[in-house]
Amino acid sequence: MPMSNEEILAPERARRSGGEAGRGSSRASFQGPIIDQDGREIPKETLSGQAHGFHFDFVGGMGNPFGNLTREQRLARLDAVAKLLDVAFILPGTNIRYGIDGIIGLIPVVGDIIATALSLWLVREARALGAPWHITARMLGNVAIQGVVGTVPVAGDAFDVLFRANMRNARMLRRWLDRQPR
Repeated sequence: MPMSNEEILAPERARRSGGEAGRGSSRASFQGPIIDQDGREIPKETLSGQAHGFHFDFVGGMGNPFGNLTREQRLARLDAVAKLLDVAFILPGTNIRYGIDGIIGLIPVVGDIIATALSLWLVREARALGAPWHITARMLGNVAIQGVVGTVPVAGDAFDVLFRANMRNARMLRRWLDRQPR
């Protein structure tokens, strides 16, 4: 069941107002520190004056409405993007799953560059969540393999669909985070 915009943008307010998370649903509530896009924890005192927990961050000249998400919300976003890129659709009449990565990869050269850039964004997010160098190096290796082999016509596109580097990377990051003390 997808989260409402209210739960994503202001989970505390949604819980207080009796939103889905406050009605005793089985969905785990997001708790913990709020982390900005660069992986730094934001003190709760700086967030108390903001309207409904959502604001634009104009530090450094960049507006960033998604900068103040909890760690769990960022992981959920990372998982959702990985699924969209790798397994969002099913090939009719088969059990073969593919994602936007496989579709974009059909465009010669430019499609593979765009798909690799999207995969690199996931690695950047993992680094911002505090993943160590050995995890990000393995993630970069998966992206590099998919990017290089994906440039081969036809066979590379089939490899993109079957290799699923983004799902591998999201799973690897999740396993590493699960082993970390809270």
